[in-house]
Amino acid sequence: TVLQGIILLPLRAICIAFILLLAWLFASIATFRHCEKGSVPLKGWRRRMIQTTLSCLTRTLFFVMGFQVKVKGKIASLLEAPIFVAAPHSSFFDAIISALTGMPSVVSRAENLSTPVFGTILRSLQPVSVSRQDPDSRKNTVTEITKRALSRGQWPQVI
Repeated sequence: TVLQGIILLPLRAICIAFILLLAWLFASIATFRHCEKGSVPLKGWRRRMIQTTLSCLTRTLFFVMGFQVKVKGKIASLLEAPIFVAAPHSSFFDAIISALTGMPSVVSRAENLSTPVFGTILRSLQPVSVSRQDPDSRKNTVTEITKRALSRGQWPQVI
């Protein structure tokens, strides 16, 4: 059993790295030649690609790490709930919620967008970025979330 653990650990790490690289590839394809600033929502095949592939890859990633999540009840649609709240937001488990709800936009610090691999994946979710150096950032964030919530389905849900 200890030997199995020693053998399986590198295999899991390789699977996780492969899944992350696939997610990066699909995120890169979906955002290729799309407005970088996130002022225009992803539509059509780009949005469907993000919703289906990243959601599936994220679920697979957590399965490889040993998590299985079952949804009980009905997940609110974009038109029913343009803002989706995940609390207490204390760990990486928010990614499970994102995968189960169709990869909504997230609120994230602006510095996260420049992170290799993860930054590209995050950018494909069209986040509402918060800059800690900008004194108007709090007001701008509230304005952006409100704009997206009132867009009547043009933007994805915000988590």
